[in-house]
Amino acid sequence: MLNQSYEPISVCNVKRAIILLLLTKAELIAEREQRRVHAISSTLPYPSIIRLVAYIHLPYKRIELSRRNIIRRDNSRCQYCGTSRPPLTVDHVMPKSRGGGDTWENLVCACIRCNNRKGSRTPEEAKMKLSRAPRKPTHVTFIKDFGGVIDDKWKPYLFF
Repeated sequence: MLNQSYEPISVCNVKRAIILLLLTKAELIAEREQRRVHAISSTLPYPSIIRLVAYIHLPYKRIELSRRNIIRRDNSRCQYCGTSRPPLTVDHVMPKSRGGGDTWENLVCACIRCNNRKGSRTPEEAKMKLSRAPRKPTHVTFIKDFGGVIDDKWKPYLFF
């Protein structure tokens, strides 16, 4: 679901999308090919992207800093070796013993083996390279968790 300004708001189910379309509170931007919603007297397109007609002011969506969200941001992959085998831990890039804090930019997902190997050193000191620099995610980052498989038509609106 997109706001009137074409920014993504959330993922909604097909029933809610059709209700918004029928009440003319939203317009259809893209539909799923080869899928239709059948009613008694009509057939409707199966919505993939809808845009609200009126702009809705939403407060800034703050994402909680948690172990689960760090692992979700990093796609459940160790940022040092790339493995996705559990159990995964959260590692401080700049160790806490050296003043590193609990921030989005200092925490990464790591397997136990890499976390132990790195220890209380920086990645450079341990000669371990991060696959990508950690950064604070936006709420758009987590929309794929609610939508399952991302439709290719969504990508221009999600900034992937």
